[in-house]
Amino acid sequence: MKKVIVVDHLVKDFEVLEKESGLKGSLNSLIHPKKRTVTAVRDLSFTIQEGELVGFIGPNGAGKTTTLKTLSGLLYPTSGFVSVMDFNPWEKSSDFLKQISLLMGQKNQLWWDLPAMESFELNKEIYEISNKEFKKNLEELVNLLNVSTLLQTQVRKLSLGQRMKMELIAALIYKPKVLFLDEPTIGLDLTAQQSLRDFIYQYNKKHNATIILTSHNMKDLVDLTRRVIVINDGQLIFDGALEELTIKFAEDKLIKAKLSSEIDVKHLEEIGMVKKFEYPELIISVPRNTVAIAASELLQNYPVSDLTIEELPIEDVIRTVFNSRNVFNSNED
Repeated sequence: MKKVIVVDHLVKDFEVLEKESGLKGSLNSLIHPKKRTVTAVRDLSFTIQEGELVGFIGPNGAGKTTTLKTLSGLLYPTSGFVSVMDFNPWEKSSDFLKQISLLMGQKNQLWWDLPAMESFELNKEIYEISNKEFKKNLEELVNLLNVSTLLQTQVRKLSLGQRMKMELIAALIYKPKVLFLDEPTIGLDLTAQQSLRDFIYQYNKKHNATIILTSHNMKDLVDLTRRVIVINDGQLIFDGALEELTIKFAEDKLIKAKLSSEIDVKHLEEIGMVKKFEYPELIISVPRNTVAIAASELLQNYPVSDLTIEELPIEDVIRTVFNSRNVFNSNED
């Protein structure tokens, strides 16, 4: 299978101006500016195959957006090698730009006081789309997102969810092969989030598009991605299946039980950590390697009417990943 995205030992540094406090400090900073180097991405390497939909996650400031901007040609790397569809992104060739799209949930590319249709037609000219292709692509996207009645409405009069749908149409009207989606569901209500997730899934399957998705919404990852790349402090922590992430970093499992009668919760602490006990529901966290023994003890010694064993919620696993990395960094220091 073809490697569409190649990142090899990528490093991206920024120079940051250090400003002293107060009027005197401001004058000193103006006359004798002091700068320091901040490394946003450090020695990052990964590859993504054609048609993959990959979750790209990490805490705020981890280097996710910097990486996406580098891949889309907005930033020039300090060192390392980057290739997208065999193009050097920072050369910004027209052939490259016609095949990629960067959509940032907190940025607006549509004209605020004009109907979204005006922006779509502008993109038609920018990306040199034929009338026939434009009409076909627009009809498909409008139908998928169910926004046919909103095309002539001023963008500023649309809800956030409606605007995000229009942003997607503007970003996809020329049928890019590679999508960089940076927090596409941020700020949306649950219905709008699910609508966008459904659309992204369908677009990926129908057009075999290669997609990198960043999100703090774990449902985006669970619903859409099979593979996740986790970074923190600009460094790679994990690259693999979402299920493998849970197995690697989650030392515990959850035992969820329903009780047929009241019990003394203190006795349960000998089995594991009680996460929740609101009769008749009980949730206990136990080490992964002892979960079978713990479940057997519950069934034999307590009035259990139903019992299930589950993995930790993905949010807890991700939090564990970040915390373990922070501990690792502090030990190195």
